[in-house]
Amino acid sequence: MLKLNLPAAKLKIERRKDKLFVWDYIRLRWIALTPEEWVRQHFSLWLTQYLGYPQQCLGHEISLQLNGMKRRADAVLFTPEGRPTMILEFKAPHINITQKTFDQIGRYNMVMQVPYLIVSNGMQHYCCKVNDEGIDFLKDIPHYTQLMDKNR
Repeated sequence: MLKLNLPAAKLKIERRKDKLFVWDYIRLRWIALTPEEWVRQHFSLWLTQYLGYPQQCLGHEISLQLNGMKRRADAVLFTPEGRPTMILEFKAPHINITQKTFDQIGRYNMVMQVPYLIVSNGMQHYCCKVNDEGIDFLKDIPHYTQLMDKNR
């Protein structure tokens, strides 16, 4: 798999016949190792191991209803009280992040109404703070303590 613009992650990878699987430490099960999953696993480990995000507050593949249709956010960060506070959307490294990607996460946020959005393809990362006027792009992805201080 491609080297990402993220710290190296020690992932548990297993080959079954001709297919690779990765242990998802959030869902606690083996997941087919696609390029998008490669990004999700690396990014989630970066958040939890380097930026202080509590593993128990992060969920992968979170279901939501959008205009009567089932959708799934790639990842959602919840507060310790269980309120969603951040939606994360991942793309494979070879997929460019475009306005379409931001439109997708924006539609998810119409349902979840969180203050933070992150989009990453493993090479480029964007973090936005949602406010009454729209969104502000942040220079860096905040440490968890900064995020919770700003969210109060």
